[in-house]
Amino acid sequence: MSTKKDLKEFTQEYATICQTKDNIPPALFDEYGVKRGLRDKNGNGVLSGLTNVSRIDAFTLKDGQKIPCDGKLWYRGYNVIDLVKGFEGKRYGFEEVAYLLLFGELPSREKLKRFNQILVESRRLPTNFTRDVIMKAPSKDLMNSLTRSVLTLASYDDDIGDPSLSNVLSQCLKLISVFPMLSVYGYHAYNHYICDDSLYIHRPDPNLSTAENILLMLRPDKQYTDLEARVLDIALVLHMEHGGGNNSTFTTRVVTSSGSDTYSVVAAALSSLKGPKHGGANIKVVEMMQDLRQTISDPTDEEAVRHYLEGCLNKEAFDRKGLIYGMGHAVYSLSDPRAQVFKSFVEKLARSKGRDEDFALYSMVERLAPEVISGGRKIYKGVSANVDFYSGFVYSMLDIPLELYTPIFAIARIVGWSAHRIEELVNVDKIMRPAYRSVMAPRDYAHMADRK
Repeated sequence: MSTKKDLKEFTQEYATICQTKDNIPPALFDEYGVKRGLRDKNGNGVLSGLTNVSRIDAFTLKDGQKIPCDGKLWYRGYNVIDLVKGFEGKRYGFEEVAYLLLFGELPSREKLKRFNQILVESRRLPTNFTRDVIMKAPSKDLMNSLTRSVLTLASYDDDIGDPSLSNVLSQCLKLISVFPMLSVYGYHAYNHYICDDSLYIHRPDPNLSTAENILLMLRPDKQYTDLEARVLDIALVLHMEHGGGNNSTFTTRVVTSSGSDTYSVVAAALSSLKGPKHGGANIKVVEMMQDLRQTISDPTDEEAVRHYLEGCLNKEAFDRKGLIYGMGHAVYSLSDPRAQVFKSFVEKLARSKGRDEDFALYSMVERLAPEVISGGRKIYKGVSANVDFYSGFVYSMLDIPLELYTPIFAIARIVGWSAHRIEELVNVDKIMRPAYRSVMAPRDYAHMADRK
């Protein structure tokens, strides 16, 4: 039987072979007109579908030319900034905006009340699920834990394979409802069984919003302030949906087109979101900002901060990847509207937490980083802070552990995934099947005795 050492030696040797045999010269991609990453050379996505769920504006057209503009994000035709202004200070927005994305219209008071009641009634896990599934297999990787829980829930559903819209909608609503429980309980299992900390499981309160229940279930004393819950609610709304082309939502549509069930579709989307190039950016921002504070003696010194950012860009600082995390976006150019609307709430929370100096440092980096990037890189559009730049800072002020950052993203984005899954089922009956051009050369078969 092979030992771990044997396996390690084998894979190290053969990984080099894979690297050689699987390498395709970059020039061939240009020769055949391949859009690598389904994007053109300017980073624009290849048009692969139509949607009514949301829209992103990053450019305006003038005389046939694309002109960068301040970004706008629309949910079902409504500017997300207007949506936030509409519920800010009056009510929590997660449930209202979820209704909008799923059903295409803003709910009346009566419809919202009925929808909330459906979510409350769906916010239940099968008997002993927490004990037998979540607690018995804790994991440091909470996205893996969340994905496993979703796939296990499928075994409790007698109608798992029914593709009717009513059944798919029912499955989506149940998953939207229990995602906060799966995520927070998964963290508590990890924190207790792996970190050897105290264990406590709080049931969600049927009279509270999604944001309030996340904080209630997470904290030992179940206590939180109104401002804390409302800022988290804003964060959830801003992360809820972002077009059909982002990796996890596109994955949702691809797997939906195969005819797979809702649980498998959501598990695939979660697997996409956990990738550091997609859902983990806010963690890198927090780590970068912590490193910045430890590296420079005076966080108010603009030149020292600028020098640090230049070091990040030149692969001389932080993780030496050549990136300033939280800056730039695949779609937006001059500004990310989510970051713009979020910033004022972040400032209020920072003031209440006594972290004004940290907020000032974030604001300085937000201002200096685009200048550093523009001066050091050839760019095709503007560079600005994206929503990830501030979201990690907010979660740290809410005492949300790093391990939960991406699951919190998933709690919000499952609404968008659900809306796109339903839209795909309504409009498309073909499996997605893009083409790959083969560039291999034919070879004559070699008999065993003739092989090296």
